[in-house]
Amino acid sequence: MQLAQALDAINHFAPNKIDTLCDLLPLDLINQALEQTETVTLRKRKLSLESMVWLTIGMAIYNDKPLSQVVNMLDIVNRQGKPFVAPSAIVQRRQALGEDAIKAVFELTQRHWNDQALHPHWNGLTLLGVDGVVWRLPDSDENKAAYSRHINANKTNSEYPQVRMVCQMELSSHLITASAFDDYSVNEMKLAERLIINTPDHSLTLFDRGFYSLGLLHHWQSEGTERHWLIPLRKGTQYEVLRKLGRTQSIVRLTSNPRARKLWPNLPETIEARLVSKKINGKLTQVLTSMTNVQRYPVEDIADLYSHRWEIELGFREQKQYMLGNRLTLRSKLPEMARQELWGILLTYNMIRFQMVKMTHHLKGDYLPYQLSFNGALAHIVRLLVGLPFSSPGAIPGQLKTFYELSKSLVNEPRRQRSYPRVVKKRPQRYAQKKCQSVLN
Repeated sequence: MQLAQALDAINHFAPNKIDTLCDLLPLDLINQALEQTETVTLRKRKLSLESMVWLTIGMAIYNDKPLSQVVNMLDIVNRQGKPFVAPSAIVQRRQALGEDAIKAVFELTQRHWNDQALHPHWNGLTLLGVDGVVWRLPDSDENKAAYSRHINANKTNSEYPQVRMVCQMELSSHLITASAFDDYSVNEMKLAERLIINTPDHSLTLFDRGFYSLGLLHHWQSEGTERHWLIPLRKGTQYEVLRKLGRTQSIVRLTSNPRARKLWPNLPETIEARLVSKKINGKLTQVLTSMTNVQRYPVEDIADLYSHRWEIELGFREQKQYMLGNRLTLRSKLPEMARQELWGILLTYNMIRFQMVKMTHHLKGDYLPYQLSFNGALAHIVRLLVGLPFSSPGAIPGQLKTFYELSKSLVNEPRRQRSYPRVVKKRPQRYAQKKCQSVLN
């Protein structure tokens, strides 16, 4: 039984009793994405375009295995005639699928999953985080022509071409809501600007201090209804205090410069923001926010809010370290295929994260998805995906019931507070250092 047939069989046998893996990647959304991007095939193929979508997911989960082995493990090939497919045919089918189709699948599924996730709100706002990450590409001629390299401290280029990516994440579930990536030389704020169109209303976005730009923040706030932002105060930022709201907060006026107004035509000369201060471990921490309504957004709630931005950093770690197994270089040697692979990684990560959202719905207690073990959930989902094609239809509902019951064992212990101050780690060396004989004696 092929993977797609197994997923269809789940709904056929128990449509009302359990939530199913088919809900994670609905076939109608895949077909809708293929229609939107006009990605069609006129001939019957051993690898359908729907199967190629599943292949991009398999590439992210089994990134240490060749594509032909991933196809066989997921059983997504038509076994009529020859029971296998040539590796060159897999590459051709990936190119036929292209980048736009996978991007459309990601956008449709993230919207579908976020609507079903029932995210908790903070004072009526959805908590979002925005941050950037860098991916390495194979050192092929095509990738070198399309993407630049990082210049090291000693003025030499890095070994691999690199892609800069900026993502927007819902912080309670770690679901990626939007993403933009480009050449490494493109500034993160330029990529963040592309995410504004996908930002939901009635939301609060937490930024790192590197995204401080009055033009970006004003545009982010003015493009919708109650699209608020919160960002740490950069050292040396000039502002004028308009009125004090107590010992720890005030309304301030920020003045834009002519260059910023030239880049952002709708940016006014001044904007008002709220400055909140708090001492943490004896160190003064200050954040700026667009939430100037003191009655609706109490200062006590805002002061501890910025620490949740770290969830997006943990999300990047889950993608690179857990899901990809620290294999930081992508496998695609063509720029378009590399972008397709990146959309596949985000799609796979969201698929796993949405399954963890469903797990929390089966737990007794007030749990949020980020409190479950991503590594443990990934292991169970991989085992279930591989086993589905080889299971009888009648056994599938029982496997899913057991799968949801395992969610109790995935609850993480509460995070410990940092017991040591931050330090700069020693830079690892490529080669071992030779010790002198006198030192050994």
